[in-house]
Amino acid sequence: MDKQLHLNPPTPGDTGKVVVNYLTENRTSSFLFQPKELVQFETAWNWQSSWREDLLRDPFMSQAIWLLEHHSCYTLGRGGDRENILFDTSNSSLDFHRIDRGGDITHHIPGQLVIYLVIDLRRYKTDLHWYLRQLEGVLIDTLKVLDLPGERMQGFTGVWCEGYKVASIGVGCRRWVTQHGMALNISCELEGFNKVLPCGLDSSTVGKLEQWIPGITVEEVCPIIKKSLSDRFTLDWMN
Repeated sequence: MDKQLHLNPPTPGDTGKVVVNYLTENRTSSFLFQPKELVQFETAWNWQSSWREDLLRDPFMSQAIWLLEHHSCYTLGRGGDRENILFDTSNSSLDFHRIDRGGDITHHIPGQLVIYLVIDLRRYKTDLHWYLRQLEGVLIDTLKVLDLPGERMQGFTGVWCEGYKVASIGVGCRRWVTQHGMALNISCELEGFNKVLPCGLDSSTVGKLEQWIPGITVEEVCPIIKKSLSDRFTLDWMN
């Protein structure tokens, strides 16, 4: 069965199911990729799609997680509302991608840490709501280490800090293998959010960790995110 978050339609084809019995108390292996340079969105999308296809073919292979930063771009999920885009995507120099994840319009820029997960939920719990809460938990754990109050907002997916949305989440899930993930604003410029209504919200509600911790960098946050991912998804990292 194929699922997409936020009312996305199923992906056609490939309806066969593989029955795999996993012991949830066991740790599971995952490759961690941390590119040192900015990554074009299409490149990261292709990395995830390729790994997910391999994982669907071989349910015992290792999972994969990416921690990276993107060049400036905008992405809109399958269920997104084009009314939340405040520029003409057909006549603009701004990079725009309509993609196969749930959620609405969002903005990626340098200084924002993007975390992509290609993992098999059959190794954990076949429940997308549980998965989303775990992703939010990773972000809240991270803010707690930084002595910041990470909060959920009822009716929304993501994480807020003192009324500002500092992290967005949008995922896809095909036969319980995930793709896409979350984005945490750390030291990025926020002006680009003025060209959209991010996730349907006013851009003035968007924040970044640098508002509370001047000078904080993506490099400082990566080890904290990595630790929380390992704890919440019982991961053993592979090189």
